[in-house]
Amino acid sequence: MTHSIEHQEAGSTGAFFIPQGGERLAEMTYSRTNPTLIIIDHTHVDERLKGQGAGRQLLDALVAWARETKTRVVALCPFAKAQFDKDPSIRDVLV
Repeated sequence: MTHSIEHQEAGSTGAFFIPQGGERLAEMTYSRTNPTLIIIDHTHVDERLKGQGAGRQLLDALVAWARETKTRVVALCPFAKAQFDKDPSIRDVLV
C-alpha cells in the first residue's frame, strides 16, 4: 500500500511522516548539522501500519528529497541503517 507522505522541517530538525486523522502514524526524523548534511535519528511506525512498507516508503521519500536538494545523509537510526546496508541503490546519498 502506498501512503501519502509529508515533509516538515523547522530549524535544525525535520521529519517525513504519514498523517492520518490529525496524527502521525509513521515518521522518520532527522537533525540537520549544516545546510547540506542531515542525520536520520529515529523511525517509528504505528502498529496500524506494520507490515505495509511504511518505513521504507518514508526512507524512499527522504532519499528522493536528499537527491533533489543535494543533501548528504548519515543514518544513525537502526532501521534506516539496515535499509541502506541492504540496498546499494540508495547509498549515493550517504556521506
